[in-house]
Amino acid sequence: MHLTLDMVARGIVVVALAFASIVALTHWAVRRRKIGPFGAWPRLVRRLSDPVILPMERRVIRFGGSPQDAPLWLLGVVILGGLLLLSFVNWLLGMAGTVTALASARPRDWVRLLVSWAFTLVMGAIFIRVIASWFGISEYRRWMRPLVLLTDWIIQPIRRRLPPSGMIDFSPMLAWLLLWLARGLVVGML
Repeated sequence: MHLTLDMVARGIVVVALAFASIVALTHWAVRRRKIGPFGAWPRLVRRLSDPVILPMERRVIRFGGSPQDAPLWLLGVVILGGLLLLSFVNWLLGMAGTVTALASARPRDWVRLLVSWAFTLVMGAIFIRVIASWFGISEYRRWMRPLVLLTDWIIQPIRRRLPPSGMIDFSPMLAWLLLWLARGLVVGML
């Protein structure tokens, strides 16, 4: 079961990546006049890719980009989506294995796992908060508020004590490092 789910996810990613690569390469070849736009191959690729490319072109135009960049955006979205899908499937399979192993575990093992998960949750929230700040996403957005509430207890005291260092805020990195060390210490003691 685990192997088939992983293989299916990998197969989906490979097919999507092959499709996006063919579309991007064909659009590139047409733009560079390596092949004619009205040949059989470009028309076939355009007919197959239009349901995906046209909505992407509209989004790219809405954000001020060139519609000719839509195939590259498609390739990027497929790569990022594939990485996320494979990560999620691996996490899901690991979680299934953990739950299976916990069926016969002692209460002490349950406590260790829950403490480790709590640390991981806060560390993940810090990571998402930092990435969101790179994209200019305000911490006052509705979906960011839980992340801020979950991480402010450790980031704010560090931020107050850490000397300013220009545009880069090192307090989330230091908070993440402290949580990583504390997780190892606490889980090791349990």
